[in-house]
Amino acid sequence: MTEPTSTVPDRRAASVAELLVHCLENEGVTHVFGIPGEENIHLVEALSRSSIRYVLVRHEQGASFMAETYGRLTGKAGVCSATLGPGAINLLLGTADATTNSTPLIALSAQVGMGRSFKESHQGVDLVSMFEPVTKWSALVATPGAAPEMVRKAFKLAQTERPGAVYLAVPEDVEKAVPPEGAVPLPVNVPRPDEPSADQVARAATILGEARHPVVLAGHGAAGPALMRFAERLGVPVATTFHGKGVFPDDHPLALGAVGFMRHDYVNFGFDQADVVVTVGYELQEFDPVRINPGGDKRIIHIHRFPAEVDRHYDVAVGLQADVSQSLDALAHAVGAPPGEPSTGQHIRRLLAEELDRGAADDRFPLAPARIVADTRAAMGRDDIVLVDTGALKMWMARLYPTYEPNTCLISNGLSTMAWTLPGAIGAKLARPDARILVSTGDGSFLMNSQEIETALREGIAMVVLIWVDDAYGLISWKMDLELGHDVDTTFNNPDFVAYAESFGATGYRIETAAELMPTLRTALAADTVSVIACPVDYSANLELIRSLGELDESLS
Repeated sequence: MTEPTSTVPDRRAASVAELLVHCLENEGVTHVFGIPGEENIHLVEALSRSSIRYVLVRHEQGASFMAETYGRLTGKAGVCSATLGPGAINLLLGTADATTNSTPLIALSAQVGMGRSFKESHQGVDLVSMFEPVTKWSALVATPGAAPEMVRKAFKLAQTERPGAVYLAVPEDVEKAVPPEGAVPLPVNVPRPDEPSADQVARAATILGEARHPVVLAGHGAAGPALMRFAERLGVPVATTFHGKGVFPDDHPLALGAVGFMRHDYVNFGFDQADVVVTVGYELQEFDPVRINPGGDKRIIHIHRFPAEVDRHYDVAVGLQADVSQSLDALAHAVGAPPGEPSTGQHIRRLLAEELDRGAADDRFPLAPARIVADTRAAMGRDDIVLVDTGALKMWMARLYPTYEPNTCLISNGLSTMAWTLPGAIGAKLARPDARILVSTGDGSFLMNSQEIETALREGIAMVVLIWVDDAYGLISWKMDLELGHDVDTTFNNPDFVAYAESFGATGYRIETAAELMPTLRTALAADTVSVIACPVDYSANLELIRSLGELDESLS
C-alpha cells in the first residue's frame, strides 16, 4: 500500500526545464551534481532560481559518485546532471556503481533535439540504449507533457524494492518547450512497510528452531536496530559483508566481523560449523555464497525486501520478502527460545583485535597496513564516516577496521570501482554535515578523480584524504605475485602530493615516520578545510597475511 506524503502546488512552468525543476523539488531533492552544457543551460538556469543547490563539479564521473554516495546515506535518490554525448557518457560509471550497490540515483542528461534525433548528428549517440544495461529504467522525455509522470516514475523505481539508478534523457528542444496546460508535479506516494507472510515466518521458525549452529550474514540492506534485537533475543552470532559493515556493531558480544576476504580468514571460520544461515539484507554481489556454503548443504533463510538471486550455493529454504525489520521481529517472536548451542564469536573477535593491536605497535616505515588501519580507527569517532576505495587497502580496512554504526565505513563491493571515494566524500558531507569525513584511497585511485579537491574547497566542504602510497597498482601486484610469482606493468611515478594539494589551496602533509600518522590525522580531522595526507605503505605484509591465513579468493578484486 502507499500513502501520499506531499501536497503539490499548482505552479505553471514557463518551460519543460522549469517543470523538471518543480518535479525535482516535489521529490525532495536538495542538491544536483553536474556540469552544464549548451544543451541543458535552461535546466541549470531554472535550478539557480529554485530551492535546489546546483553543485558544479570538475568531471561528470565525480558528479555521479557524489549523487550515489548522497543516495546511499539518505535513502533518497541522489541526482546528477550532464549535457549530451560525452558529458552523459561520463555519468555511466557512477550510475552503474549505484545500480550494482543497490543505491538510488537519478541521472539526467541533455540529448539532441527531436528534429535531428533520427539522423546522423553532432554529438548524437543512443544514450538511452547505452544506459539501459546499468539502470532499472532508461528513457527519453520525448514530449513536454511527459515530464511529470516520467520524473515521478524515475524516483519511484530508483527508491523502492531493490533500489538502483534510473536515467532520463531530455532533448534540447523539449527542454525549451512550453509544457501543456495542467502539467504539474505528481503527488509523491511512498510504499508502506509490508508485513511478512505468517506461513513463511512459521516455516522459517521451524528451521531456525531446529538449528544447532545458526549464523546470521548481514548485508547492507539489514535494519540495524531490528537485527540487534533479533541477535540478542536468540543468541545468534552475526557476520557482515564488506558492504554491510556497521549494520551490526563490531564491539557487540555476538559480532563476528566482516566476511569476504579469504576462504580461511577468521570470520569465515564462524560459518564452517553452521547448519543454518540467516541472511539479512544480503545480495549475492556483496559476497559469493560459495565461500560460506561450498557444499550447498546449509539451510538458508533469506530475509530481504525482494527475492534472492539464483545460485546453486544459495538454495533458499525459506524466503521472507517483506519489510526487513518486521520480518526479523516476527521471526524472533515465533522462534521464542534461543536455538542451538551458545556461540558468541568471542574467539574470532579476539583474533581480529590481536591483529589490530599488533599493527598499532608496528613502527616500521613505510607503514604496515595494519598500523594505518589502527591509527585511522583511533582518530575517528564512532559516527564519523570513512570512504574506502578499491585496492589493496580495501582488504585491510574491510577486515580490520572496527565499525559500529551503519554507513560509517563505506565500501563499493558491487561494481567495486576505483576512484569513487574522493568525489563520494563531497556527497557524504552534504548528506551528513555533522560527521567528520575521511577518504582512504590508494595513490592509483587518488589521481583518477583528484580534481574534485577544487569542488570541495569551493563548496566549503571539509574532509581528509589519506593516500596509501606504494607507487603501484598494489592490489594487482598482489594478485600477480600470488598467481605468477612476480608482477609486471603495475608500477608508476607519483607527483609531490603535498605540493599538489597546496596547488589547489588545500593543506598537504607527508608522513615520514610511523609515529607521525596519528597526530597528523587528528590535526587534519580538526581542520575546516581539505587536508591531503601522503602516507607510504609497506605492502610486503600482504603476502605475510596470505601465508598466515590461507588462499586468497575472487572477492579480492
